[in-house]
Amino acid sequence: MPEPGNRRVLAFDYGTRRIGVASGQEMLGTGQPVAMIPARDGIPDWSRVEALLQEWQPDLVVVGLPLNMDDTENEMCARARKFGNRLHGRYHVTVEMVDERLTSFEAKGVVMAAGGSRDFGRHGVDDRAAVLILETWFGLQRDRVDH
Repeated sequence: MPEPGNRRVLAFDYGTRRIGVASGQEMLGTGQPVAMIPARDGIPDWSRVEALLQEWQPDLVVVGLPLNMDDTENEMCARARKFGNRLHGRYHVTVEMVDERLTSFEAKGVVMAAGGSRDFGRHGVDDRAAVLILETWFGLQRDRVDH
């Protein structure tokens, strides 16, 4: 695996209906939306996940952990962890969980500010939320280096 600071990272915003995916280079510290994978009750089309992993060849995968505002975990946290464990088990990728509180809310604000649709059920923001998860992780890596 490349040195910290030079890793290619794929981020997943886990959801029961859609899973957003973003990619980025740690050196640049920014991400770009890649895909929204449909899910049935949280189960993705694993062939789509595999195709993205093969295409992007990430050194590391980050999965958003939707903690409650008081830092406690909820059912979605358990499901997101299970998704991360399955990614690791199926594809042998290193997986890190990252606090994703407010990323979907923030992503919706970004879309509305840009004049996008408010129908988030049909036009999801999951890929943009994955970008925010990825950029949160990049920020945490920078903080570790700075301290």
